[in-house]
Amino acid sequence: MDLYAMPASAPCRSVIMLAEALGIKFNLKVINTMEGEQLKPEYLKINPQHTIPTIVEEDGFTLWESRAILAYLVEKYGKDDLLYPKDPQQRALVNQRLYFDMGVLNEAFKNYFYPQFRENKPADPELFKKVEDGFELFNTFLEGQQYAAGSQQTIADYALLATVSTCQLMGVQLSKFPNVDKWYQHVSKTTPGFEASYKIVVEMKTKLEAMKKAK
Repeated sequence: MDLYAMPASAPCRSVIMLAEALGIKFNLKVINTMEGEQLKPEYLKINPQHTIPTIVEEDGFTLWESRAILAYLVEKYGKDDLLYPKDPQQRALVNQRLYFDMGVLNEAFKNYFYPQFRENKPADPELFKKVEDGFELFNTFLEGQQYAAGSQQTIADYALLATVSTCQLMGVQLSKFPNVDKWYQHVSKTTPGFEASYKIVVEMKTKLEAMKKAK
């Protein structure tokens, strides 16, 4: 299976970590979005939305949007349904957390941090407040439970771990959100592939900061 990805990207990291847990071996094809490689004609033929990550199965089946990929991989390659429960209510809760990650937390992160590194704009305090508002919500979701969507780890934890760890590296103080901090300290140690993927983000941050200073 081919995986088109930028390994430092949070959505891509969630898929890479899940693959590690499921024992899936990808043929990684790096797409450097900083250099516009996602807009090349050959990639647009694969994914007209030019987003990452994208997977291509040997039979030609192609799928993008990381959270859809997470669900697909568990349903096709998982030995059980623990990471994506079949129970309608449990699955609905996992889906809600996935949509929260996509539409609130990760969206707030992108809106705040991307302009600083891609356009060399100053940090906007109002946009950072939206990031913290997202963390406040997640902190509430985690009240009285160990994982993002209940008593067991699911694909929602993989998606949110990728986002939260990136935000933490970029300066969000998790100590302000005790439930998130406790959850993060646990899942960052128990999720397969996290340490290796986190190192890639650290390296990317160093490169971006150097590029920002050079502008």
